[in-house]
Amino acid sequence: MTRLCRVVFVNVLFSCLSSASPPNFVLLFADDLGYGDLGCYGHPTSLTPNLDRLAAGGLRFTDFYCTSPVCSPSRASLLTGRYQTRTGIYPGVLYPGSIGGLPLNETTIAEVLKPAGYATAAMGKWHLGYGANGTFLPTNQGFDHYLGIPYSHDMGPCKNLTCFPPDIKCFGLCDVGTVTVPLMHDDHIVQQPANFLELEKAYSDFATNFILTSAQKQQPFFLYYPSHHTHYPQYAGQRAAGKNSRGPFGDSLAELDDTIGDIMGALEKAGVINNTLVFFTADNGPELMRMSRGGNAGLLKCGKGTTYEGGMREPAIAFWPGTIKPGVTHQMGSILDILPTFASLAGGKLPSVILDGVDLSKLLIHQGQSPRETMMFYPTDPSEMYGLFAVRYKEYKAHFYTRGATHSGTTPDADCPVFAVLKAHDPPLLFDLEMDPSENYQLSLSGKPELQNVLEKIKQIKAEFEATMVFAKSEMSKGTDRTLAPCCNPQCSPKPTCCTC
Repeated sequence: MTRLCRVVFVNVLFSCLSSASPPNFVLLFADDLGYGDLGCYGHPTSLTPNLDRLAAGGLRFTDFYCTSPVCSPSRASLLTGRYQTRTGIYPGVLYPGSIGGLPLNETTIAEVLKPAGYATAAMGKWHLGYGANGTFLPTNQGFDHYLGIPYSHDMGPCKNLTCFPPDIKCFGLCDVGTVTVPLMHDDHIVQQPANFLELEKAYSDFATNFILTSAQKQQPFFLYYPSHHTHYPQYAGQRAAGKNSRGPFGDSLAELDDTIGDIMGALEKAGVINNTLVFFTADNGPELMRMSRGGNAGLLKCGKGTTYEGGMREPAIAFWPGTIKPGVTHQMGSILDILPTFASLAGGKLPSVILDGVDLSKLLIHQGQSPRETMMFYPTDPSEMYGLFAVRYKEYKAHFYTRGATHSGTTPDADCPVFAVLKAHDPPLLFDLEMDPSENYQLSLSGKPELQNVLEKIKQIKAEFEATMVFAKSEMSKGTDRTLAPCCNPQCSPKPTCCTC
């Protein structure tokens, strides 16, 4: 090839690359899903053919973390790339009448992608605040469209939460004395109480329409699907209920998998599946207090509400045919990393704030090293007084404090339930998570200078991180106002029972 031909070839190649369409993003976020709940992570009776397809054709993480062992804080971290202590989404979770919510000056993934020309939509469980007149809804946080329930589906009377057939009530207790759970389209209530038996079909139709419309317009898109499944109490419509041997939890998981299958079908129908990064993970570990109805952490210790591995290590799958090579990675990742990764791939501008996430695009596309070497573990009620409960550095994890949780009751492990009170550890408990992911065998430091050095390094990491952490004012500390709970008939009386439409 002559020099002139080479120059022409390089110029044409560069032109093709620079004019390539930016990728689409589909972010799937399960609720209270344990590390051991999926077939592709070792569960013997979970029926999830669509998730199994993603795992077989994509990159499956073994060491992927959320930032909190409960819902709202993890969702805030996912969408902002920042620990919940920076955004004020702590302690605990937001409720229908919560005055606070994810601050509007925080930048979400949707707000990063919109200036880059993306269409944005969310469907499912928001749980980052409702507020006065829907102040904190997704449509005020960068999403063009929203269909879903603005908080957890058990935050209302269970009378409208039914399983198939319709005359059988789902097992479990929900909140009483508040409005029935509403279904919202954008910022309007379209159904109250929501019809859970038809909810996933509504989500599938919404997602399909959004994907096909965006593809027809040749507009890149971002679809965020934070599912209600598999949070307790579980439910499932006719397509999934009673169809597998794992009972109500299995039905709920199967329905989530069905909706994911519908989304994948829409991507294929629109002809964009080869230009779409689909990322699946979950918000926190399983609610073990519900026993077989609460999920499974697999070989990991404890579950929801705790800073042990079972509370905060999650399944995660990245799927992008032709771009992400199928396989398994033992590199570390976190929900914090989604925003900077999507921004990098889309050419979006990062917000001018402290980000805790890192760009994983080289790991995803080129099987490179993850920039993440550390992970910080905050409890459900983080405070400046106690700081971090645990720190992971490479394969090592040090627990400075440990505590059980109500959410992790009923297990034989005495460290998991609420009766395992707060304990400070000096020196910290040290574990090698590659050899002992179950955190069963505390490493002895005696006569092992190399482990002493590791612990000193972790202490240094902890001190440096906490020196830069400025706790935002807690949004939960603003309290609740029952009149803020969404009501489709706001002038009716008596509330909350009159809030139906």
